[in-house]
Amino acid sequence: MSGLNLDDFATLIERPDPGVRRDAEERRERLGLRPAALGRLDELAEWLAAAQGAVPVKPVEQVTALVFAGDHGVAKLGVSGGPEEGAAELVKRALAGESAGAVLARRAGARLRIVDMAVDCDPAELPEEVTRHRVRRGSGRLDIEDALTAEEAEAAFRTGMAIADEEADSGTDLVVLGDLSVGGTTAAGTLIGALCGTDASVVTGRGGFGIDDLAWMRKCAAIRDGLRRARPVLGDQLELLAATGGADLAAATGFLLQSAVRRTPVILDGVVSAACALVAQRVAFRAPDWWLAGQASGDPAQAKALDRMALNPLLDHGVTVGEGTGALLALPLVQAAAALAAELPERG
Repeated sequence: MSGLNLDDFATLIERPDPGVRRDAEERRERLGLRPAALGRLDELAEWLAAAQGAVPVKPVEQVTALVFAGDHGVAKLGVSGGPEEGAAELVKRALAGESAGAVLARRAGARLRIVDMAVDCDPAELPEEVTRHRVRRGSGRLDIEDALTAEEAEAAFRTGMAIADEEADSGTDLVVLGDLSVGGTTAAGTLIGALCGTDASVVTGRGGFGIDDLAWMRKCAAIRDGLRRARPVLGDQLELLAATGGADLAAATGFLLQSAVRRTPVILDGVVSAACALVAQRVAFRAPDWWLAGQASGDPAQAKALDRMALNPLLDHGVTVGEGTGALLALPLVQAAAALAAELPERG
């Protein structure tokens, strides 16, 4: 794809500062608490300090809950329990503050930012600030056709990169990454199955809305067909996203990689963000050092992806609703880790 060399990310992305992490560990030893008294909070604080390049760690105050939205043509096969109106209905609920993610973002003081990449509705139905990055109305049916053209995949990927730059430039401390999609978990399962070399049944979950056994079988068949189309393009991650991903997933992948370039830490939510992270890891192996897994959703594909990236979820509550909800539940833990590391006094 013209003008975009993914190999550059492997060079541009560095790990969080190991020297600062050692300084954070040494400061922790001077707090007077017995070793491991704060459990995983110590690890989180040291990770944050390395990401920020600062000891003591700075408070996590400016948080964006970023949600990429889109419809997937594969949903027409009856693989999703999402609303008939598609992702547009989910976006409207979130914008009205009436979704789980919107409630938790509001409670946490996080800015909710929704980016329509491929919602299948008239753009006039949604605010211009939401739709201005849209690549197309609905992604193609990944079981029989490409989800995106090469040009659409590159445009979506670049949109994600641009949004990562906007967040970094505005001083965002941390991003919670979610999705609002209908059919998105089928695309995610296909990507994860392809990258992990597994059969469709191993990566087919029940989705964000829950499906019965017949729908699960249809979803498994769609992922199986998608895997046949994904395997020939595994060597090119943009081609993979075009073939079996979608505009929302391509944008999230671009966002994750550019956020790592800009040293912006990210909390992943469910299977969709995990799939994008796994694609991004294929591009730049150091990128996962900038991410936390917020929660285990119970989706088998998410578990497969997180294991491959060696990311251990902070919570295990089985939250599948999407839109960053599970990751937002983990946000207070990260904020608490930062506060304890910064505010507990050193002992003589």
